[in-house]
Amino acid sequence: MNRTALVTGGARGLGAAISTALAEAGHCVAVNYFASAARAERLCGELRARNLVAHPFQADVRDEAAVARMVRAVEAKLGPIDVAVLNATGPQPMLSIEEQTWQSYLDQLEFFVKSPLLVVQAVLPGMRARGFGRIVQIGSEVVDLGNPRFANYVAAKGAQLGQTRSWARELGPTGVTVNLVAPGWIPTERHANDPEADKLAYARGVPVGRMGLPADVGRAVVFLASDAAGFITGQKISVNGGNTLQ
Repeated sequence: MNRTALVTGGARGLGAAISTALAEAGHCVAVNYFASAARAERLCGELRARNLVAHPFQADVRDEAAVARMVRAVEAKLGPIDVAVLNATGPQPMLSIEEQTWQSYLDQLEFFVKSPLLVVQAVLPGMRARGFGRIVQIGSEVVDLGNPRFANYVAAKGAQLGQTRSWARELGPTGVTVNLVAPGWIPTERHANDPEADKLAYARGVPVGRMGLPADVGRAVVFLASDAAGFITGQKISVNGGNTLQ
């Protein structure tokens, strides 16, 4: 395949699973990270040991200049970016309405609306010129569930979905598709200290009777990045065992 895929926040959690799945599918993977250089180097080293192509690239994807530098570095190392997976995230505090501030909303919007915009603006000229591109946002089922004490995060994820749909209509004629994968609660290292009772209670409510695995999300992204998904755009693909049904 030899296409290049950039995964923001690609060194840990769901991002690491997405990076791994794309590399296994034959992509040259640019693993973006912010602060965890050792983790990114370790993941890329493990993938390269399997004769897969993966290299780490540092950038704060909320910073326009940093994104531009990263994209130039990726293209110099791996070639034009054909697939952009917008997965980067930060702290996700749960706050009551009384505790929330406008800044708590802006903090989430920077990751889920501003960062995707900056990355897409940087990679889109090349995608347009080649007549091919795959943009995959990583959203969340919380937009459908409306989790309490989480409106700052839920609102930003809702904005991200609206952004995806608008971009899909705008870019449809260009050969660039834009879709969103909405995972359910899929435990990663971020959830290491979450109560086991909460995980069991969530799993009991999922129609397939279990929580998801990071690899489930990775496989969905690989499909949306493929030629087989060329007639799919503007869609939200829920990867949550049927926990939301639409």
